[in-house]
Amino acid sequence: MTASDGGRTPADEAPPTEASVDAVVIGGGPAGLSAALNLARARATVVVIDAGRPRNAATLRSHGFLTRDGIPPIELRKLAHAELAAYPNVRILERTLAESIVPADGDGGIRFEVALTGRGAVQLPVVHARSVVVATGLRETLPDIADLRSFYGMSLFSCAACDAWELQGRPLALIGESDDLADRARLIARWTDRLTVFTHGSTAVDAADEAELAALGIAVDRRRITALRGERGAVAEVALEGGDAVPIDGGFVRPEWEPALDLLRGVAVERNAAGHLATDRAGRTSVPGLYSAGDAASGPQQLIVAAGQGARVAAVLVHDLVGVTTSH
Repeated sequence: MTASDGGRTPADEAPPTEASVDAVVIGGGPAGLSAALNLARARATVVVIDAGRPRNAATLRSHGFLTRDGIPPIELRKLAHAELAAYPNVRILERTLAESIVPADGDGGIRFEVALTGRGAVQLPVVHARSVVVATGLRETLPDIADLRSFYGMSLFSCAACDAWELQGRPLALIGESDDLADRARLIARWTDRLTVFTHGSTAVDAADEAELAALGIAVDRRRITALRGERGAVAEVALEGGDAVPIDGGFVRPEWEPALDLLRGVAVERNAAGHLATDRAGRTSVPGLYSAGDAASGPQQLIVAAGQGARVAAVLVHDLVGVTTSH
């Protein structure tokens, strides 16, 4: 790495084929970038692996991030990259995947070998690291409904805490097929008294929950959705089997989420019942030197929460590297 370009190898230099660093951070979202920043400030050498496929890519505005409320997610990433460029001990490999993590027993406390693919692997196919922070987030699968993606991130969202303020008081939809749909409806009812839950032909809401929702003024429609209609990202109605249509002015979708952890297939690390990495409160996994922050460990959450987890993991990682337990 060079100090003059924020850790990036100039094109006219012969790039290294491998590197040994204090930490590899896998994931370029708020958790990973926050971890990288705080590791950098602790004088750790860091390589950030960023596939460039954020789950919030369809989102136009991110909310709830102090001093950055309403910022486009891509702008938040640009600001973070600009800040990290000031630290010569950090290198960001964009459009790069961590293909695998293999436990290692190398000199200088090296515990992991991380194999890379993609654009960054041309310069650096392998990284050896004392520690690894997994901040890979989640893979998201939306209900199979025609045109849903035409509105997702613009007038249909997945996070009530993130986006319900802008939709308050309007006629809204909640679409999903999961067992927690009734609880999500109770939450969204905090922002509107005109909510319809669409189960898309599933048994997601049982009779008891339906009665409780009805008492709150929340309708449940069990018919399959044939299409969503609207213009320029603004959803206007839910079309149902049989030809009926329910007018709406926005709403929420409950995706299915799966942690993106294929890279750990060679590591015997504990997971919880939902398939996420099992960690202690500080982000340590069951494998020494392996940490996790953000959605990969906790499931979907707000950006500011994920960023906070990244900062906490960075502090704990540094303490573990030097063998201290002090909180400062």
